[in-house]
Amino acid sequence: MSSRQANELAMSYNLDLYCVAPQANPPVCKILNYGKFRFEKQKQDRAQKRNRKSNETKQIQLTPQIGLHDLETKARKAREFLEDGDKVQVCVVFKGRQMAHKEVGEDVMKKFQEILQDVSQVDKAPYWEGKWYNSILAPKKK
Repeated sequence: MSSRQANELAMSYNLDLYCVAPQANPPVCKILNYGKFRFEKQKQDRAQKRNRKSNETKQIQLTPQIGLHDLETKARKAREFLEDGDKVQVCVVFKGRQMAHKEVGEDVMKKFQEILQDVSQVDKAPYWEGKWYNSILAPKKK
């Protein structure tokens, strides 16, 4: 039917003419209450958004002189993040003269990764970014 006839038919029912597939030949249209249609679509989108889990990247900051107990505490928190399915960015932050002893920070990073090796895998190998020594850990696949 022509678009004019379809519009007149929709107006006679006090409804709207909604084009479902404008690329089709001929275009496919539907007669419906557009306000109700939009409300249902928004409700569907909210439900999908609620059910979708976003994988975030959490950050754990360490220093080169971190004590063993503090390192284990930070590792315990990182373990929680990994078990929730999030990635963890581990950063060893150097300040001032600490940059002269980069190997100490690298050892801290190795210890941290060893503590978490049962629940994580290295997603991005350790790398330098200015005064930060970073690595990204991802949860192990089950």
